[in-house]
Amino acid sequence: MATVTLKGNPINTLGELPVDGSKAPDFSLTKNDLSSASLSDYSGKKVVLNIFPSIDTGTCAASVRKFNQEAAGLDNTVVLCISKDLPFAQARFCGAEGIDKVELLSDFRDGNFGRAYKVEFIDGPLQSLLSRAIVVLDADGHVVHSHQVPETVDEPDYAAAMNALQNA
Repeated sequence: MATVTLKGNPINTLGELPVDGSKAPDFSLTKNDLSSASLSDYSGKKVVLNIFPSIDTGTCAASVRKFNQEAAGLDNTVVLCISKDLPFAQARFCGAEGIDKVELLSDFRDGNFGRAYKVEFIDGPLQSLLSRAIVVLDADGHVVHSHQVPETVDEPDYAAAMNALQNA
């Protein structure tokens, strides 16, 4: 179990993020067109997993906007923005915001991603949603950077994620 806070109040996730050097757990998530996506679909590319509770909060939306901006200049890299929001809400947000450089994926069907990456909240007001975290994978699917954001309302460390990508 990992403990983070929500506006200073402790809440817990299932556990710790995958450690640097480990093989990233596979997943099955839902795209905006309701088709499935798995980690193997991105084989041979560097991958940023931008994980957050809900696209309908200011901090989560800001992280998607920031990674959309950053992703525009990246080669052989995909940024996956992952929450339990319904794909319809994710598509609405992307359309309204002009988000087109990142891919939004949903863990709404069975929660396998949240369990595999240990980011599902197990208590508190956000129980069953995903905690805010960043996981960066190299082109071979190994974790090169992972960061659990300690205060849920704070934005992730974009610079650290981008630095890990450059060194992957």
